[in-house]
Amino acid sequence: MTVTHDHTHGGHGHYDHDHDHADHGHANHDHDHDHGHKDHGHEHGSWTKDHVFLGASHGRSESRAKLAALVTAVFMVVEISCGLVFHSMALLADGVHMATHVGALGLAAGAYWLARRNVGNARFTFGSGKFGDLAAFSSAIILGVTALVVAIESVERLISPTSVQYGDALLIACVGLCVNLVSALILKDDHHGHSHGHDHAHDHGAVDNNMRAAYIHVLADAGTSVLAIAALACGYFFGLGFLDPVSGLIGAFVIASWSYGLIRDSAMVLLDADANPKRSGAIKDMIEREMGARVADLHLWRLGPGHEGLIVSLVSPDQTSAEQIKAALRRHYPDLSHVTVEVAVCADCT
Repeated sequence: MTVTHDHTHGGHGHYDHDHDHADHGHANHDHDHDHGHKDHGHEHGSWTKDHVFLGASHGRSESRAKLAALVTAVFMVVEISCGLVFHSMALLADGVHMATHVGALGLAAGAYWLARRNVGNARFTFGSGKFGDLAAFSSAIILGVTALVVAIESVERLISPTSVQYGDALLIACVGLCVNLVSALILKDDHHGHSHGHDHAHDHGAVDNNMRAAYIHVLADAGTSVLAIAALACGYFFGLGFLDPVSGLIGAFVIASWSYGLIRDSAMVLLDADANPKRSGAIKDMIEREMGARVADLHLWRLGPGHEGLIVSLVSPDQTSAEQIKAALRRHYPDLSHVTVEVAVCADCT
């Protein structure tokens, strides 16, 4: 039996590290661990690599999340202060509402910090790249709850209409829209991922769900602000008060749909689901076609933004080595970040 563990870094540069041991001629094990120690008087540093599976723009994304949280926090303080000074409950309520956005953006920034801080922590077997997906999942749940609350309140307003101070409400909605647009501009960069010449499936795997969650959060609020401004203007100038709760229902539906998509994608990453079934099938076909071996087991999962891990077990009729399989994988899929190959020779197989 031959086993190979190959840690490579996808993206702009790939590194292959092999550490070979012979065991009485029966097995070959290639390991890439994070110790880089001396053995028998020589260094193994050239075969070892840290499990760093963070996004290509992790540091920049962390800075943007912090800046967006700071900008939102400043406007929150201004709104709450003005609400207290001018005795405006509307301004005060919107300032408190904005605190939820500060919390969501702070959650995103905190996830980046934790992932960076624990990048060398051996307790995280496959690195700390999933902190962002955990934060995205939490933020998506918050968005879903927000959508539910807005929908319930909108239905209540439709059933039992209440008087609205359209002038004050319009001012607050405009201020809120400006804040969210500033935050969206800070966060909007390349959160959809880079192509780098790879297939579309891999591009999707490079998406940073943490940044996506923060961006969706401010975008959702900006969208509801636009709807609110339009509805409030119609109510103020034309007396169409029913449009206010209707716009709330529309906004709740949009937020809920975005929340569902984010929950689904981040949950699949956290549950180590197949990163891309189409890509897994292509890898299996390539190995069986080129190497003549049967794939007994294959696991492809996401380690972090732009990083995928692969574990594959093969049954071969001849003395195919794990290194040969790994070399073929390097040629066809150089962006795989962590590869483990196990080969069992079956002389009776044809």
